[in-house]
Amino acid sequence: MNVRFASVALVALSLAAGCAKKGAGPGAETAGKPPPGAQTPGAPTEESGMGISDAPTSGEMLTERPKMNAAAAQAYEAGVQAFKSGDLAGARTQFTKATEADPKAFQAFYSLGVVLERQGQSANAVTAYRKATLIVPDYEPAIYAYAVALARETRGDEAMEYLNGRSSSMPKSAAIPAAMAEVKSIQGDSGQAQKLAQDALKKNPDYAPAMITLARDHYRARRLDLALYTLRAILDGYGPENPPRGTNNAEARLLRGLIYKEQGLRGPAIDEFQKALSIRSDLVEARVQLATYMLESGNAVDAAPLLEGAIRYDNDHLLAHLNLGDAYRLLGKTDQAKREFEWVHKTDPQLAQVHYNLGLLYLFSQSVPGMSPLDATSKAITEFEEYKKKRPRQAGKSDDTDELITRAKAKKALIEASAADAAAASAAQNPPPAAGATDAAAAPPLQGGK
Repeated sequence: MNVRFASVALVALSLAAGCAKKGAGPGAETAGKPPPGAQTPGAPTEESGMGISDAPTSGEMLTERPKMNAAAAQAYEAGVQAFKSGDLAGARTQFTKATEADPKAFQAFYSLGVVLERQGQSANAVTAYRKATLIVPDYEPAIYAYAVALARETRGDEAMEYLNGRSSSMPKSAAIPAAMAEVKSIQGDSGQAQKLAQDALKKNPDYAPAMITLARDHYRARRLDLALYTLRAILDGYGPENPPRGTNNAEARLLRGLIYKEQGLRGPAIDEFQKALSIRSDLVEARVQLATYMLESGNAVDAAPLLEGAIRYDNDHLLAHLNLGDAYRLLGKTDQAKREFEWVHKTDPQLAQVHYNLGLLYLFSQSVPGMSPLDATSKAITEFEEYKKKRPRQAGKSDDTDELITRAKAKKALIEASAADAAAASAAQNPPPAAGATDAAAAPPLQGGK
């Protein structure tokens, strides 16, 4: 039965297994690893960028899709709107309401899984995806998301067994081999990942998610030229006979931006990040990378909203919190900056960069709540010294830490000297009374000449 199913579900947005640990300061390296925040598509991306199509990749819908009842549909739509605004707690509440109002609301279970993954509750997300597939066994977005979520939890063999079972009942599906390709890429088997992604494209030559997996796998394996070649096929095409497969594919834009950044191509990288966000405002990594470039240019005004949005979608993103603290520092929001830096330090006590940023905060802020200028300057010296102990050693590279420590010590000496001068001036204006002196004005008057 050839049916084009028109409804839309949220895109599963979770970190690919093996990605770089979040946060190491601006420009954190991701060499040899998938891009942080790399997305895992489950079906063709819609032009709106905020969802994925439910249309079967084979063009054949094997199982009837139950329609949500009115109450569930209302809650589901409210959940979608909450997600778009970055209100994950609200989205989770509404999607949960939808599943409670209609136990067969398979799209609500899938979207609930998306939000749960965003909130770091992978086990609960797997359960939600699984429920969606039990309601509609050939629902490809949930099949894909379920398998890849298992792989990210180092359960790749279990994921492959599951996908092999689905493949036998859905032989024409392009999403199944594409999911297998992503699982194999996560496991580090690039050869099998490339083969399976090509198998998916044989079944559906226009299936952009399989091409994204090809490009992402090349990126993971450090084959950057091949990754760019694949991304060009998606975004630009190779002439009239090979038109682009998905000009508005936000994931492809994000990945190409990360590669351009790695190659030192600042302008093209910024352009790709901006285009990615114009399509999908929920792409956390695009927000963080674009904000990083802005901070490097001293543009904290535009960087702060980008980073605030990134944290709404991923409250555990270390680099987003670190850079937001720096943006607040530059904007003179000292208390807010300090709160962000302290959150980063508590989350990752071994991270060196946060000590450098704290040093800048204490040294250059006009005032730090609860601290005297002398205390703040002393604290700046302590933070810079701690940064020196923890910072990674890079041959042939130096930084300005020693210069900043010298500057802080000079400022401290100046504050101490000013305090000493003020104390001396006060003592000169108010000398202590001479020993044995009496205050005649305070003496009682003589009585009766006695």
